[in-house]
Amino acid sequence: MPEIVPKSEGQQAAEAKVDSFRRDLGPFVVAAETTRMAMVFTDAKELANPIIFANNAFLDLTGYSREEVLGQSFNFLMARGTDPGSLARIETAFAGNAVDGSEISYRRKDGSFFWSAILISPVRNESDDIVQHFASFVDLTDHKREQAQFRMLIDELNHRVKNTLATVQSIVWQALRNASDPEVIRESIESRLFALSRSHDLLTHENWEGAGLRDLVKAALEPFGVGNGRSEHIAITGGNIRVSPKVALALGIAFHELATNAVKYGAFSNKAGSVLISWTNEPTPKGSRLLLRWQEKNGPPVIYPLRKGFGSRVIERGLAHELEGTVDLDYRTEGVVCTVDFIATNGGRNG
Repeated sequence: MPEIVPKSEGQQAAEAKVDSFRRDLGPFVVAAETTRMAMVFTDAKELANPIIFANNAFLDLTGYSREEVLGQSFNFLMARGTDPGSLARIETAFAGNAVDGSEISYRRKDGSFFWSAILISPVRNESDDIVQHFASFVDLTDHKREQAQFRMLIDELNHRVKNTLATVQSIVWQALRNASDPEVIRESIESRLFALSRSHDLLTHENWEGAGLRDLVKAALEPFGVGNGRSEHIAITGGNIRVSPKVALALGIAFHELATNAVKYGAFSNKAGSVLISWTNEPTPKGSRLLLRWQEKNGPPVIYPLRKGFGSRVIERGLAHELEGTVDLDYRTEGVVCTVDFIATNGGRNG
């Protein structure tokens, strides 16, 4: 809280000037008293430019009473660390030179800070001498807060775009590495980009504050379920717990890869096959421990692959890295089982 100087002879003199001040400037003072913009007048004949008038809007903005303000130096509200350039511009204005408005950090009586744009104008007498200064304040606190939030959102957007471009780069590189047929390459890239897009759509709908796990699974498997008449062959058990954007994007791609493999070789490659997707979570000091399981059954017998493709690497390496957890991809004869174990946060803007 700024230090308040006890009422002094200077303050008493300032209070004594108020009545004559009102008489001299008449209607202008009345207007200043009633306007919603914070305003003060200072005595230009004194070195510290003591305040000789403050309207109600200024008192409401700062939290001080009129008695606590009158006679105080104009800069008594200054917060520590105020930009020296702003202080210099105020001094220049008090010297009678026109300057652009300054944005100053001030401290209220209760110790809280606020930002204000300030404009200082001289009041001259008949001899053109500066006898007073008129200062108006515009509260910029909300504007500054919005600016800070905007910068944070831009930084977050840049972070997401970089992550997305890195994912796209990996998709393209792996597609080119694993195929030579242009049509196969196109289909590989396109299908994975669509999977990424579905996760983005879900997160956008949720304002990028996370997503429900059931919603995520349904969005990822929609092309493999309802669209192909397989909805009765997909069973999902588990609550719609919230996961962060980072987790949502990683799992969205992983579910796409698992479903694609099931269409080519596993439970979605015949009419009898089905997939059970389940998860449980338990609280831990670091967050919820999520144990997720993808289990195929009644498909053709599974043959352990001699060479693991892009999809397997995405699941076993990429997913484990993104989630900072463990992933086990088990090629059982009766059906592929994928188990994912990681600590999940409850949504939030961390990815």
